Amino acid sequence: MRILSHMPRLPILTRATADKHELYERAVQNSEGEIDFVRDTFRSLRGTHASRLREDFCGTAASACEWVRRGPTHRAVGLDLHAPTLASGRKRHVAKLTSDQQKRITLLKRNVLDPGQPSVEALGGKPQIVLAMNFSYWIFKTRPVLRDYFAAVRRSLDPRGVFFLDHYGGSDAYLEMQERRRIGGPRRGFTYVWDQALYNPVTADKVCHIHFEFHKGPAWRNAFTYHWRLWSLVEVRELLVEAGFRDVHVYWEGDDGRGGGNGIFRKTTRGEACRCAIAYLAAIP
Repeated sequence: MRILSHMPRLPILTRATADKHELYERAVQNSEGEIDFVRDTFRSLRGTHASRLREDFCGTAASACEWVRRGPTHRAVGLDLHAPTLASGRKRHVAKLTSDQQKRITLLKRNVLDPGQPSVEALGGKPQIVLAMNFSYWIFKTRPVLRDYFAAVRRSLDPRGVFFLDHYGGSDAYLEMQERRRIGGPRRGFTYVWDQALYNPVTADKVCHIHFEFHKGPAWRNAFTYHWRLWSLVEVRELLVEAGFRDVHVYWEGDDGRGGGNGIFRKTTRGEACRCAIAYLAAIP
């Protein structure tokens, strides 16, 4: 006789039951793929394996947690100024690590412009990898401040390290527009809305929101809001060199044939003039 076990059905996802950080990660983050790229590219550029990683603007530290899962000698530190987001990361990610993995990760409420000695002590040495992902460094709106951040990374990075950043551009980046994408099924699914609400071509100031819409009940408007400067890829590369990095490599995402990215990034000196472009940068001190 077969005995059927029934898992309890999760409640329908609504504004009242949702965690905005979980929705964000489901919609836009791929920590596993990101760490795959970082690990493999570091090995290609440096000819060795890295063990010490710092995630700047870490948010919930999904990538830092993924890093410590990848190897028994891997250590990570995450820096962010927003205490509630760090608390969400400790609850949703760090708590799910093994006890050994938890000993190898530290989250600090700290300004990335001054990472300081605590991050070095937590890693047992200078980081070999520093991450600034999800376009987070665009909060720095002037050349002097962004250059200061890049210089702070350069000083804190191991001499044989690599600084990884991401970037997006293309003609759509300059438009005031919305993009909608359905995530998941009817009970636990939602609609992710990327809202480029404002772009000022005189200053390059850009305001973006993320909204979440549900099968039932009200939407979550302005779950996240970003006040950025839309930096060009050329400007970012120039500022990295001005801050002391000797080489900056660009890895351009390929096309899936349907107008989207295929998740495969290849080193290049020539990009494609297109509506939307995603790239990684790897800066070598």
